[in-house]
Amino acid sequence: MPIGPQQTSGKAIASLVCGIVNIFPLFIIAVVLGHISLSEIKKSGGRLKGEGMAIAGLVMGYLGIVAIPIILFIAAIAIPNLLRAKIAANESSAVGSVRNLITAEVSYQAMNESAGFTCNLANLSDLIDSQLAAGQKTGYVFALQNCSSEVVSGPVTKFQITAVPAVHNSSGRRAFCADESNVIRQDSTGSAESCLRQGLALE
Repeated sequence: MPIGPQQTSGKAIASLVCGIVNIFPLFIIAVVLGHISLSEIKKSGGRLKGEGMAIAGLVMGYLGIVAIPIILFIAAIAIPNLLRAKIAANESSAVGSVRNLITAEVSYQAMNESAGFTCNLANLSDLIDSQLAAGQKTGYVFALQNCSSEVVSGPVTKFQITAVPAVHNSSGRRAFCADESNVIRQDSTGSAESCLRQGLALE
């Protein structure tokens, strides 16, 4: 016969709580505490109770452990797909931003005939959004470069636009570029120099 009133095992309660929450590493703790509490309950001679809670914590803990391979398998499929979707969205946005920059350059030239085009994104701030004017948007870095005139001291008649991934193979893969011809080109290696030199025109 047990001596005094029965007490509920604290480890059994903790095992049940961890099993209910059932996130890593709590489901492992639920299994460990479940086994310890069952052992203590059996050795207590009736002084401790809570066997049902310990068993419930054990069951839920083991279910959490069994679910790990399933979760990892789903993550292995889902994460690359999400990354590809993000890259595709960023690249599409980058192409749209390059088009906006071309349009802004043409508008700037029309408003500043004596100066011509500009190689300063800040000069286009009234014609493009603030992120693009700052040189970085949706995972891409934008730049205006190689502005030149056909005649000495004449208006700028040539410019180049480049858009490269901020983090290659993460925020984007391809580089995009354009010039005063209004043709947007791409480079699969993500190199601005390669795009300007031998980039393929977008279809």
